[in-house]
Amino acid sequence: MSTLRNKVQLIGNVGQDPVITDLDKGKRVARLTMATNEHYKNSEGERVTNTEWHTVIGWGKLADIIEGFVTKGKEIAIEGKLTSRSYEDKEGNKKYVTEVVASEILLLGGGENNTTE
Repeated sequence: MSTLRNKVQLIGNVGQDPVITDLDKGKRVARLTMATNEHYKNSEGERVTNTEWHTVIGWGKLADIIEGFVTKGKEIAIEGKLTSRSYEDKEGNKKYVTEVVASEILLLGGGENNTTE
């Protein structure tokens, strides 16, 4: 059990064009939403699709790759770790956020831009 770790692998489609932010000292971060689908049959035998939305974060060189090749609708696979954080909104309410911090990305195709030149 000592080899278990916080690891997430997802395959899905990008929900909107990524947002790239340039931070202090040349650091870059990319933020995107990703939809994953699960298909099953309900008790009446009808096929049902359940869609889950995930926020994915990419830092540094990964942010550069995301900026250059990832667009809305593109099918991608990511591997990373699950992180949680909280913050206070403008009204003082505490909000909780769960995100996937990507360590690797694989461009699978789909969407309008299907090349990785």
